[in-house]
Amino acid sequence: MTTAGTPTPGDGPLHGVRVVELAGIGPGPFAAMLLADLGADVVRVDRPGGPGLAIDPAFDVTNRNKRSIVVDLKAPDGPARVLDLAERADILIEGYRPGVAERLGIGPEDCHARNPRLVYGRMTGWGQAGPLAQRAGHDIAYTALTGTLGMIGRPDEPPAVPANLLGDYAGGSLYLVVGVLAALHHARATGTGQVVDAAIVDGTAHLSAMIHGMLAAGGWQDRRAANLLDGGCPYYGTYETADGGYMAVGALEGKFYAEFLRLLGLDDLAPARKDWTRWDELRERIAAAFKSRSRAEWTAVFADTDACVAPVLSLREAPAHPHLAARGTFTDHGGITQPAPAPRFSATPTAVRTGPARPGADTAEVARDWGLPAPSTDDPDDLGDPDDLVTDGG
Repeated sequence: MTTAGTPTPGDGPLHGVRVVELAGIGPGPFAAMLLADLGADVVRVDRPGGPGLAIDPAFDVTNRNKRSIVVDLKAPDGPARVLDLAERADILIEGYRPGVAERLGIGPEDCHARNPRLVYGRMTGWGQAGPLAQRAGHDIAYTALTGTLGMIGRPDEPPAVPANLLGDYAGGSLYLVVGVLAALHHARATGTGQVVDAAIVDGTAHLSAMIHGMLAAGGWQDRRAANLLDGGCPYYGTYETADGGYMAVGALEGKFYAEFLRLLGLDDLAPARKDWTRWDELRERIAAAFKSRSRAEWTAVFADTDACVAPVLSLREAPAHPHLAARGTFTDHGGITQPAPAPRFSATPTAVRTGPARPGADTAEVARDWGLPAPSTDDPDDLGDPDDLVTDGG
């Protein structure tokens, strides 16, 4: 199924693909944003009252490039309206607890009865089956059980929390997007849709594949900050500067390590690279050197070198970095500085076409473009049941 019209610059490679997003929080909206950034026509089905996040919809950039309608799924005509959308869609994304969509009458069987080609994407934390499938959860719990959270941080401190980037978005959203696009390819080749069960625990565990290989081979110790890539190595980590800033060091290869020591003025430590007994000494000398100058001074020292050293920037600083600015890694749209769509395409470039969709603002337009019946007015006071929604894909 495709929408009419000829792609224009900025439409992206998924121009013509129709996606229904049943509004939730966390990884589902981000996955739908990525599909929208790539050019899909994403219609977000919002609940009356919204999903309950304490953010002004005008600033929720995960709803950019989308359109929104409001549907009360517990109203007599609510499920029928969603099924009307599913009949015309290529992909549907939902993030309810297992069984909720079925109870509402909009589960996979209901949707496939209307549209056998539909790819039905399910985003949860624990997955559709298993002892914890019905339990609530958040990113931190999912990463904890997969072993990935326990890898991060110093050995004498609690595991460091990497925001919700590792579980929700890397292990969740990105795997859902890969899954639904793979299933869409299959549906277009065979005429048969399917269900994609994207669980954050599965995706996050999958991200650690290389580490498990190293662990099996004896090249990784199952404890924090004891390995090459987890901060245990003194030439792969972060160091404080004289002004309280930080520099990130990743001088793993021999030639990069040599350049790093030369610019730091520590050439005498070249033999310590593979001598674990000297790593404490190496770390202390590197730390002392970095504390002798400001972040800006060290940034200048390592500029235009292959020492693999970079300043640690804040969220507000990053968009102004010369490299990111030159590439347009960040963009301003509607007064909001935000990451630009990624990745990039030579023939079908992407763009931030519209700002965050306001709940219900596009009802008439979507009905016209998708050939839907004219909707009735929803009750704005019906907030729905928040326990039906998963928490970060719970």
